[in-house]
Amino acid sequence: MSSLERLRSLLGLPPGAADERDFSVVEAGLGIKLPQEVKGVCSLYGDVLISDFILVFGPKFMTEKGLWMSEFVREGHPVIPKAVLPDPGGMLHWGHSVEGDKFFLENRGGGKWTVSAFRRNLGDWYESDETLTDWLVGVFAGRDAEDWMPQWPTSHWFEVG
Repeated sequence: MSSLERLRSLLGLPPGAADERDFSVVEAGLGIKLPQEVKGVCSLYGDVLISDFILVFGPKFMTEKGLWMSEFVREGHPVIPKAVLPDPGGMLHWGHSVEGDKFFLENRGGGKWTVSAFRRNLGDWYESDETLTDWLVGVFAGRDAEDWMPQWPTSHWFEVG
């Protein structure tokens, strides 16, 4: 079973989920070809709030949120240590939590992108060596980031943006 299939089995599918959504406007706006994994996750869960806690960006919000975060970091965020797309070499801002955590993907080279985050309540920078899908599976299975994620319900609900 692929990581995306494991994520689907953990969360279920939100209303309007699609296996493939158009990210061409996002790619043009951020100046990057998005990894296929990001397109897969964000096609299914993009622009959706999962269980009142994590909002995953999709085509509707990813460019706007990325532009805003890029400018915010350029102005001197005290904890986010790296540029954000569309700035050259920047991280991809892919979502946030309702508590103000900001989620990113960092290009580690060789086609590998891993999850990093600004953890607002802890006031620090978090880095993992996991891809987006594997990290989300770990979070929703309760084995990753358990020190700063909530106790998850047995079944998840969605609010579509």
